[in-house]
Amino acid sequence: MDTTTHTIPEIIEKSLVNAFTYDAFKDKVAEVVAAGKSTGNEPNSEALIEYSKLTFARIKRNDKTTKLSQTIIDKVKAVTEPVTWIVLTESWCGDAGQTVPVINKIAELNPNITLKVLLRDDNDPLMNEFLTNGGKSIPKLIAYDTASKTVKGTWGPRPSKATKLVNDYKTAHGTLTPEFKQDLQVWYNKDKGQNTADDIVALL
Repeated sequence: MDTTTHTIPEIIEKSLVNAFTYDAFKDKVAEVVAAGKSTGNEPNSEALIEYSKLTFARIKRNDKTTKLSQTIIDKVKAVTEPVTWIVLTESWCGDAGQTVPVINKIAELNPNITLKVLLRDDNDPLMNEFLTNGGKSIPKLIAYDTASKTVKGTWGPRPSKATKLVNDYKTAHGTLTPEFKQDLQVWYNKDKGQNTADDIVALL
């Protein structure tokens, strides 16, 4: 077993070697959905397979429907320093289907922003450096300055307003019910990616 201690930049650089572009990530999700499987180390349960199908449908829909405000567009186009956005996720991640297409739309606006996607379970050392309340919550975005080899900020697993909805519900009920998760997807559909875009641009 490798017991060598690596710095976060070293872990990031090593992980990026096998990173997906956004389009390649979509192709990977399409591949596992077509095969009746899901990505990740967990068994290919019916639930994960179904979640992967839903995520793929949401990705395709949000690719077509996401519209960014002129304010967001102007802020993104003003970025002059190169940055790499690394997103950790899996095919079955419902929140990713709603947010990663928005992140991609933003990244496409400026050649100084490079979007790379990594599968969480294939990149455990990196995921362990960016836990949320001790958990491997995804999607997780890491804004990485490749020139200075520093992490400029992180985001995820949900936009700020959705995070508040989740936290408030957990406080009141202890756990997230299937009904709440459905309500959360309805919220995403009504928000149309605006809260995600606002949060992501704040990282710039």
